[in-house]
Amino acid sequence: MIIKPADMTHESAHNMRGGPGTVEIRHLVPREKVPHGRLMAEMTLPVGAGIGDHEHKNETEYYILTEGEGVVVDNGVEVPVKAGEVVVTPDGNSHSIRNTGSVPLKMYAVILFD
Repeated sequence: MIIKPADMTHESAHNMRGGPGTVEIRHLVPREKVPHGRLMAEMTLPVGAGIGDHEHKNETEYYILTEGEGVVVDNGVEVPVKAGEVVVTPDGNSHSIRNTGSVPLKMYAVILFD
């Protein structure tokens, strides 16, 4: 299967999971076609935007940061992050992320079932 950019869906999530601003999401693979998971997307967080704190159950989420910088709250601990780093949030753990830089924060988000 080849998925061309024109076939990828886009959405804007306002106050995603209670976070500030609007996150732009480009679904690289339709949710129903992600084997053993439920998300494979590129996310763009404008300056000041973020995804609010949320817990993962029976799944692991990966944020692969490609541009920009921000802060992740990893199980209550605030950690600065930047392009080139990967955030892993396994089953039973919680996280949030917000863009604290001066340019959009871009990342791939992948959620796989445990």
